[in-house]
Amino acid sequence: MYAKYFKRVLDFLLSLIALIVLLPVLIIVAILVRVKLGSPVIFKQQRPGKNEKIFTLYKFRSMIDKRDDNGNLLPDSERLTKFGKILRSTSLDELPELFNILKGDMSIVGPRPLLVEYLKLYNEEQKHRHDVRPGLTGLAQISGRNSISWDKKFKEDIFYINNITFIMDIKIIFKTIIKVFKREGISQINNATMEKFKGNKENDYE
Repeated sequence: MYAKYFKRVLDFLLSLIALIVLLPVLIIVAILVRVKLGSPVIFKQQRPGKNEKIFTLYKFRSMIDKRDDNGNLLPDSERLTKFGKILRSTSLDELPELFNILKGDMSIVGPRPLLVEYLKLYNEEQKHRHDVRPGLTGLAQISGRNSISWDKKFKEDIFYINNITFIMDIKIIFKTIIKVFKREGISQINNATMEKFKGNKENDYE
């Protein structure tokens, strides 16, 4: 009943309150991003949401548009500045997603919205991560964020979807706050952020 009738109401109210309370922070971060990283301040990207419906995700920009001689963007590790790393480690770059939650694209808690290109790579079980709205945070995030494997991430996502409760959401929110302050699981070993998902190995999820 909570997941069907009350979760969306809670998302709307909490995101609205958060936007009002954090408005000064949003303004300050926006100014700093403009000064240190340039324009546009807001990074927009298409992501799949509930039922694989594509929506525009909003985040504060955390990388510069540094390109090679052929005009191709350089790897994340070369475009992620010291200021960008601070934004990511404190999760301040995620604050504009509160607008996504207010609009109904996302939920406060749920599987993180991944890249559109991954849709064709999911197996049947992994596709169920799109049975619900994607989240600002989720069970996978408090279980290791970017430091855990894709296999572990998907298993945590599916477990959450099959066991959504109000109590679980509250626990995930509070544990997320602790993780943010500790700055844990921000990146994967040998990667600036998280290695791209390349599909499933044979016999996975049997």
